[in-house]
Amino acid sequence: MDKEQSNFPKDFFKQFKSKEDFQSFFSSLYKEGVEEMLKAEMDEHLGYEKHSAEGRNSGNSRNGSYPKKVKTESLGDMVLNIPRDRKSDFEPQLIPKGQRMSDKLEEAIIGMYSRGMTTSDISEQVKEAYGVDVSEGTISNVTNKIIEHVKEWQNRPLEQVYFTVWMDGIVLKVKQNGKYINKCIYLVIGLKKDGIKEILGMWMAETESASFWMSVLTDLKARGVEDILIACTDNLKGFTDAIKGVFPDTVTQLCIVHQIRNSCKYVVWKDRKSFCADLKEVYAAPNRDAAEHALTGLSDKWEHKYKHAISSWKTNWDNLTNYFDYPLELRKIIYTTNTIENVNRGIRKYIKTKVQFTDDMSAQKAVYLALMNIERKWNATMHNWGLVLHQFLTIFESRCRL
Repeated sequence: MDKEQSNFPKDFFKQFKSKEDFQSFFSSLYKEGVEEMLKAEMDEHLGYEKHSAEGRNSGNSRNGSYPKKVKTESLGDMVLNIPRDRKSDFEPQLIPKGQRMSDKLEEAIIGMYSRGMTTSDISEQVKEAYGVDVSEGTISNVTNKIIEHVKEWQNRPLEQVYFTVWMDGIVLKVKQNGKYINKCIYLVIGLKKDGIKEILGMWMAETESASFWMSVLTDLKARGVEDILIACTDNLKGFTDAIKGVFPDTVTQLCIVHQIRNSCKYVVWKDRKSFCADLKEVYAAPNRDAAEHALTGLSDKWEHKYKHAISSWKTNWDNLTNYFDYPLELRKIIYTTNTIENVNRGIRKYIKTKVQFTDDMSAQKAVYLALMNIERKWNATMHNWGLVLHQFLTIFESRCRL
């Protein structure tokens, strides 16, 4: 291929004594070119060129220009003169109104924010990587755009049926009325009929309660969910009643892992190994009858010493043992809320530098971005899905609605 001939004279570049000189020239050239293109946009908008006789009775005309600071990917900050018209309805396409930096840079800022970087860290990183000074306030404004995505995502339509949902909350420190308090972000993950998990939404309140969970479930129903086959939850008082109040046919399975932890906190360290071995005979039993027999043995041996460690098993026995009604493959899916606890760990990993949040919005932004990063990896069906799907279809028949 022949080398293209330069349009510049041979000695043109000799006038530049340094890289900075050339960059200054190139910036001026770029500025001039963009401003001429903007003027051409104005000509097209008005329908006539400047000083043309056609504009005398057009009903609109040029009205000078205003300076606007923009951020370019290679030349840093630049002040451009943006033309305006008397009707103020000129919308430049080259430099849209309200746009102050390139989309690529905005995406980079949001990407860094989603990975737990603070606004000051992002400001320093942008300066180093792009050579652009971006204030922490600007970064906050950029990331605030995420809230619109959060609203759209939170109100999107959902599937009619979820085979399983896991429900739990994560507690964060959020500033309110001048002091930092604990606030709970409620999360729901659903297993779809294609075997892939989906985060159904997040809701925020000061404390985790059964009444608020009912409002969460009502929201799911309003967004199109007609049935949930099995719900796996922690042992929050009233949780099962809240679920039944919205989805009366749903089977509720209390998380066995939560229950084990709750029991062990009443047992002193020297007895814990022996107690846990006996407790395993209960939850790892082959069927409900064997589990009930093991619970009787556990009670006879330990209840006189650790009454509270055993009483909740008896009180919640029906909802703790529903998983015994299903094949082993389904039991592995529904006996614990580990699915959602893994998500909570993922959230904490992404927000580990943000131990406190200045307001609800900043907490929601951070959690939403963490959730999107986590969910992006959920692109494969659940293990052994063909067999699991067959079991769901056999047990729940028409409720699956494939």
